[in-house]
Amino acid sequence: MSITSAATLATLHSSGPRRITELAVMEGVTQPAMTVLVRVLEESGLVERRGDASDKRVTLVCLTEAGASYVQTRRQAGVDAFARLIDQLADDEVEALVAALPALAHLAELESQDREGPER
Repeated sequence: MSITSAATLATLHSSGPRRITELAVMEGVTQPAMTVLVRVLEESGLVERRGDASDKRVTLVCLTEAGASYVQTRRQAGVDAFARLIDQLADDEVEALVAALPALAHLAELESQDREGPER
């Protein structure tokens, strides 16, 4: 799976259903490229298109159960890989990582806000 595909699934997992145009902006690709990507993800059973209840003209891209499971499995694999690596660090290095966690969490929050753009 491409990085953009995985990132798009992660975006849908964290921010919920989105329009294709929103996804394109968030992932930094063109709208036609996102349309193709969504079609491939749809054919793979990872996303589906649904109408927007508040605006019948709008189609939203939503994660399927399989898509959510894929994101969660991928995240857990990353957690497990980091845990194995952290186990190889010296105690003082682990303490340094623990001390850095609040700043890293703040960075992740800022990045998420930046990707989502201004509030609607």
